Formats: sequence, C-alpha cells, structure tokens
Amino acid sequence: MTPIQLFVTCLVDHLTPHIATDVVTVLERQGVQVQVPPHQTCCGQPAFNGGFRDEARAMAEHFLDVFAPTQGPIVTPSGSCAAMVVHHYPQLFADDPANLARAQAVAARVREFSQFLVDDLGLTYAGGIPGHYTYHPSCHLTRDLGVRGKAEALLDAIPHSERHPLPDAQACCGFGGLFAVKMPAISTAMMNHKLETIRQSGADVCVTCDSSCMMHLNGGLIAQGKAPIVKHLAQILAQTEGKAS
Repeated sequence: MTPIQLFVTCLVDHLTPHIATDVVTVLERQGVQVQVPPHQTCCGQPAFNGGFRDEARAMAEHFLDVFAPTQGPIVTPSGSCAAMVVHHYPQLFADDPANLARAQAVAARVREFSQFLVDDLGLTYAGGIPGHYTYHPSCHLTRDLGVRGKAEALLDAIPHSERHPLPDAQACCGFGGLFAVKMPAISTAMMNHKLETIRQSGADVCVTCDSSCMMHLNGGLIAQGKAPIVKHLAQILAQTEGKAS
C-alpha cells in the first residue's frame, strides 16, 4: 500500500497531539504506513477567513511546498482543514497557473480521517469499545466537504455500543474559528444549545471529527462545572486491541 501523509493541523499539533497519535494507531492497525512531513504548519484557514488573502496565500504555498512532492493520500483529522485545502486553495491561486495546478493536484489527494477509513480503506469496523455515544456532525465536514455518514457508520459498528440520536444535530456548535472570537455572545448561545442537545441525547460521550468543535464544547462544559465528554472519533476508534477488519 502507498504510504499516506498525515496532515496533523496546527490545532491538533499544539493543543491535542494525542488525537494525532490515535489517528496513527488506527491507521497502522490497518497496515497503513503513516508518514508525517516534518515542515508542515497551518493551512492558512484563519487568515483566509479573516480576509487576509496575502497571508493565507503564503501559508497555502508553504503547504503545497511540503505536501506536493509527497506520494499517496493526505489524511487529516479535521473536516475544516480538509475543506480549506480542497475548496479554497484553488480560489487562492486562481490567478497563478503554476500554483493552481499544484493546489488542484494536492486537493485531489486530501481525505478527512473518517472519509479515508470508509471510502478508501473500505472499512465497516475500525475499532472502539462499547459505549453510549452520540455524534455531532461538524459544519465544514458535512456542508463544505460533503462528508456524511462515515463516522456514524464506524460508531454503529462497535459491538455492544449504542449511538443515541442527537437532537437538532445539524446545528452549529458555535465555534467557527474567528467567529467565536468576534461574536462571543452568539457563539456561546449556540454552544449552550448544542450542549443541551447532547444532554438530551442521554449519551455518555459526544463524538466529533473536528478537534475545534471538541475544544469549544468541552470548554463550555468545564465552564459549567461539568466533566468534558466530547471526544474526537480517533480517540474512540483507537480504544481496542488487535487489528480491525
């Protein structure tokens, strides 16, 4: 099998590196050779969303310099960062033919973690231990990247587990990157709504595919004096022994 390139993302690298470790655990269990390009940095999404196109282009060009020479799928545990590369890099380089060609070639190789497990590896089961789970479908993953049903299928395949429906599941958690900073009152209201729906689900753990959503919601729970119960899908799937099939 061709090696995959792990796009860690800056949020995972700096705040939740254990998620990257769990991604590697799950992939290596399937016999996937994981390579981590050492000079990767931010994909440029914060600058892009803030309207700083020149800065975003510089970071995007560095991303292309790092990943374009590599081989195989580029797998990332973030639908948000994947969507940035897949959909917005071609926009950034629309007037730059050489970099546009590189951006399109790299974008075609990018896979979000759950997408890669189900669509590329063809997995129906990838690990996990029994539990009562609910699933928060993050906005960029579902609306921008168009990835739906992959994480749910992997959770449903965990023996002796139950996935509880999440009321108003498509509602945003309120993070939205710079949105949470620029409009904290609205962001907090959205977060509180999401936390209430998680409580209503009756699940012990809320699973998501983006560490940004996880960080935002767990921060809200801690602020309310409650235990953080939101986990990344990779954390759930990594909890098993032996090789999944």
